[in-house]
Amino acid sequence: MEDDSRGEGDRSSHDLIALIAASVRRERDRAGLSLTELAKRAGIAKSTLSQLESGAGNPSVETLWGLGAALGVPFSRLVDPPRPNVRVVRAGEGPVTYSERADYAATLLASCPPQARRDIYRIATQPGEPRTSDPHMSGTTEHIVIGSGRALVGPVQEPVELGPGDYVAYPGDVPHIFKALEPDTTAGIIMEHI
Repeated sequence: MEDDSRGEGDRSSHDLIALIAASVRRERDRAGLSLTELAKRAGIAKSTLSQLESGAGNPSVETLWGLGAALGVPFSRLVDPPRPNVRVVRAGEGPVTYSERADYAATLLASCPPQARRDIYRIATQPGEPRTSDPHMSGTTEHIVIGSGRALVGPVQEPVELGPGDYVAYPGDVPHIFKALEPDTTAGIIMEHI
């Protein structure tokens, strides 16, 4: 008997990659940037960007953050399609992107509508290499609440240790980290954009 769950996951991954490809093309066109100029600003190879826009790439969290910063748009605008007014995202659902440098997965729960300035993510991570983030768009603030486990979170120069239910806010436009200190650490992150 065949396992259909893998096929569904492959379709979901394919759908997300197609959505990201269309979103990056749309935002690059909106910004009036060439492939070469956007790749340069995002710090990625032009060939990587070309593959991504053609739907052949599988971008990491770092690549998408770099593209968002270079385009002057929130990360969420690259991974989240328009949604209805009432929306439920069950555990294990939603567009997930993975870090290439750490055991870290970010699931977009809600993107910033035109009149708002925030995106909401669920984070699932394991101990090991920390997720070190380059600065996001100027004026970005990150708000984090730990759901389970423990983590070292905040600006690279002054992170704080958090446990379940603990909250921290810090500038997201400076280098910052999220390092799981216990297995299966989860958190909710709200990114506030100016």
